[in-house]
Amino acid sequence: MYAAKQGFSAAQRDDWRRNNVNLLIQEIKYAIAATKPWVRFGVSPFGIYRNKKSTPDGSGSETNGLQNYDDLYADVKLWAEKGWIDYNMPQLYWEIGHRAADYTTLLYWWNANNFQKQLYIGQDLKRSMDKNELPTKIRQSREMSFVNGNCYWYGYLILDNADGVTTMLKTDIHRAKALLPAYTHMFEGKPKKVRNLKEVYTEDMHFLMWDRANDPNSPESAQKYVIYRFRQGEAVNIENAENILKITPDNFFVLPYEGGRNQYIYVVTALDAFNNESKVNKIKIKL
Repeated sequence: MYAAKQGFSAAQRDDWRRNNVNLLIQEIKYAIAATKPWVRFGVSPFGIYRNKKSTPDGSGSETNGLQNYDDLYADVKLWAEKGWIDYNMPQLYWEIGHRAADYTTLLYWWNANNFQKQLYIGQDLKRSMDKNELPTKIRQSREMSFVNGNCYWYGYLILDNADGVTTMLKTDIHRAKALLPAYTHMFEGKPKKVRNLKEVYTEDMHFLMWDRANDPNSPESAQKYVIYRFRQGEAVNIENAENILKITPDNFFVLPYEGGRNQYIYVVTALDAFNNESKVNKIKIKL
C-alpha cells in the first residue's frame, strides 16, 4: 500500500521486498560467522525457485506452481551464489511425474542451479511411501553431481516406523553410517592426526585409546573421532562408509571379543567442527 501511494510500480515493490529478505539472510549469516564461525546456517525453501514461463531467459524449471522468487520474495539462488547460506535444502515433496511439479525435473534443476554449494533434498516420507517411490528418489538424488544428501519430513514417521519406512532406511537406503560432507567453504583444512593410538587391556575390558587433542575454543581442532575396521588383507579405504563402526566424541572404543582368532586393522581419524577429517592412524588388533 505504501509503495503504491509513493508511485512505485508492482515490479519495484517486489524488488524492494526481495531486497529486504536478502538483507535479512545476509545479516544473519554475517552475525553467526562473527560469533560462532563453525555454525552452519541454511534454509529449506519451497521446491520451485521460478517456473520457466516466468523467466525472460527461460532459466526456470519446467513447472507450474508457487515460486520462491516471484511469490515468496525469496531469491534462494542468489543466497547460494553469494555464500549467504551454508546449505540449501529445497522441499521436493511432489511425486515423480507430478503434472505441475515433477520431482525428477526439480531435482535436476536444483542440482544445476545451486552453484556447487552444499545441497540436500527435502523428501516427503508419507507421499513417497504411499507411491512406493522413496528408493527411486534417493537413487536419483545420489546420481546427481552436486547433491550431498537427503532430509526426511516428517521426522516422527521415522520414529514410528510408519509404513515400514524406518526398516527400509536401515536395511536398504542407509545400511551404513556416514559422515556429513565437510564444509570446506567455511574452513578448508584438517585437524591433527590422532596420536598415541594403542590397545589397552584391563581385567574386564579390551579397548582402543588415544590422546584427546580437542580444544573447545578452537573449531579447527578435533571435536569427534571416527573408528573404522578392516579385515586382514583388506585395503584401508576410509572413503567406504560401510567400514565405519562409530563416530564419537570419546577418546576410546570398546572392542568386541571374537575368540582371539580374527585379525583386523582399526583406523581412527579426527573430525573438526566443520567436518574436515584428519589423516589416518591405524593399529593391528586380534579379537
